[in-house]
Amino acid sequence: MSKTSQNVNGGSVFRVDKFVVPAAAREEILAKVRTTHELLRLQQGFVQDFVLEQFSGPGEFNLVTIVEWENQTAVDRVVPIVTAEHARAGFNRQETIARLGVRADIANYQRIPGL
Repeated sequence: MSKTSQNVNGGSVFRVDKFVVPAAAREEILAKVRTTHELLRLQQGFVQDFVLEQFSGPGEFNLVTIVEWENQTAVDRVVPIVTAEHARAGFNRQETIARLGVRADIANYQRIPGL
């Protein structure tokens, strides 16, 4: 399946953000995640979310957030809402990540049917 295909199976869409967060940046990043997820939870089409922190193992990413949306339509509807709220609050995600030395891997996922 190509990266450009969008929600081929018509089901839930999972936004998965994985971060390598330096210890000194942890509290600031968690505050931004908390604020963003409070907004996401109020949006139509939101199903559930998880904010996970690595506590063992050799994995590279020490903070992972997962948000399940009903479908791609819900994702498309929420993007401009989050963008507008971040702009209103003066939050620039790219600048913050660069300033704090955070590395991010961000993408939307869907279930693989039959597995």
